Amino acid sequence: FSGFYYWWPKMFGKMLNERLGSWNFWLMVIGMNLTFGPMHILGLQGQPRRMYQWTEARAGEGFFNLAFWNLVASIGSIILALGVLFFLINIVVTARSKVRAPLDPWNARSLEWMTSNPPKEHNFDSIPHVNHLDEFFHRKYEEDASTHTMREVATAEQVLAELEKNADAHIHMPSPSYWPLVLAAGMPVVALGVIYSIPVAIVGGLIMLYALYGWALEPATAPDIDHDEPSANGHNGHTVGANHG
Repeated sequence: FSGFYYWWPKMFGKMLNERLGSWNFWLMVIGMNLTFGPMHILGLQGQPRRMYQWTEARAGEGFFNLAFWNLVASIGSIILALGVLFFLINIVVTARSKVRAPLDPWNARSLEWMTSNPPKEHNFDSIPHVNHLDEFFHRKYEEDASTHTMREVATAEQVLAELEKNADAHIHMPSPSYWPLVLAAGMPVVALGVIYSIPVAIVGGLIMLYALYGWALEPATAPDIDHDEPSANGHNGHTVGANHG
């Protein structure tokens, strides 16, 4: 769930509600421990898995018997489910909100945050030159030679503006296609066939080959003028590169 909160602004351009997120976090932490913590005790007390019928003999003696710890685990599972419910409520509340997420909400370091939220279909208008492992961070911060501390030299908005200043004015994207869905449909057929029947696997392989054939020969829907003219060096579009430091 933490991954949802981290990537939500990048996927949808909005930040999940922090207050609801706090409820989501604490309910799930408490519910997770109450659900699965007693199960360790139950195992030490000798309970096998998947017991769903309880009699007085099975419950055991004393207050902290098998029935007690199973009741605690059941209560914990309800609290855990409430935590998930708060997350679903958070999604609805965020979707109805008109507040947009900042460009760099986590003060990130890597290239995926050096684009808009959500990113464009082609990610970058011009491919960035990479000189550091944490390229985005090094474009925002530089080391002060006198104090050996990092100081901010540019905001995320300034970095993106500088990157798009020399953007490729003509971005050509592949045409939409259904063939990848056909290709994906053949994969589970192959998997099932490998397990149960080789002829079924062959059928799945033929479906995948047919999809690859159709995908490769599918004509472009964009007009011819949407393609770049070949450059002098024999490559289409702009020549770009990356330096690795």
